[in-house]
This record gives sequence, C-alpha cells and structure tokens, in this order.
Amino acid sequence: MLCLGGKERNIRKKVVEMDLVEAVILLPEKLFYNTGAPGVVIIFNWKKDEIRKGKIPFVNASNEYEQHSEVRRLNRLKNIDKIVEVYREFKDVEGFSRVVTADEVKKNDYNLNVTLYVMPIEEGEKVDVVKEWEGLRRLENERAELIEEIGRYVGEIAKLGIYVERE
Repeated sequence: MLCLGGKERNIRKKVVEMDLVEAVILLPEKLFYNTGAPGVVIIFNWKKDEIRKGKIPFVNASNEYEQHSEVRRLNRLKNIDKIVEVYREFKDVEGFSRVVTADEVKKNDYNLNVTLYVMPIEEGEKVDVVKEWEGLRRLENERAELIEEIGRYVGEIAKLGIYVERE
C-alpha cells in the first residue's frame, strides 16, 4: 500500500476519496519473521464518526519496540496503550501522531506513507556550554605551554649550532 505507482495508486486514491481510511499506523521493523521491514496497519471504516470524516490519523510507532527476549533478530511492540490512545482520542502528538486532512493526502498524490506526515523526534545531545568552554580554555592553555616549551628547545638547539638541512 506504500508504493507510489500504477494500479496500487488508483486503489489508494479510491479509498481516500471514499473516505474509508480510519487510520494508518507504522510499526517498528523486525516484528515479523522472515522480514526486517516495518509493518503498517491500515484501518478501514465504512461508517466513520462525524469528527473523523475527511481526516486520517497517521501514527508513527516505529520507535515503540524492545528487543525480543527469546529471538535475537526480532523486536517486540511496546507501548501499545499509547498507540491505542492516540488512535481512539484522534489527537496529534508531536513526533508520534498527526491527524491529516484528506485534502493534504490528495496533494501528496494519495501517498499513505506515515513518515511523510509524522517524523519521530530525534533526541539531540545535551551540551553543557560552560563545561565545554572551560575544556576549550584548558586545551588552549596546554597548547600555549607546549609552544613555549618547544620554543625553549629550539633556542637550546640554536645555541649548540645544530642545523638541519631542508630537502
């Protein structure tokens, strides 16, 4: 359902225009045997509630996993309650879920790829600026001391009259 061309695009177009897509949920990778690809759950509903008409919630649950305890190459879905909650409550959660209008999906050529509408928030590294500045100043002081020491060695070598030819 996530490829972009031909007959399959026509199916996506039809189900979006008929307002049948209740939700699209992206699952983590390695949940199923014989494939590392992430799964996708598409929920269809012929009789959507009035509040859901003309809208599709996209849920990016791709990070909601833990390593399987018995099968090393598989993952297990976690935080299922969180996924169900955003689906039922029909709400936006930054980096996790977003309710999109059918018009926006149409503008994206009926693409139902969850990551087009919801990208997980990447956790950035927290930097202690004061600590980093102090470290930089310490390194600068060490560099200045080393240059001074090298200068003394060069002076002593010059006093001895030792010269090195350049090639």
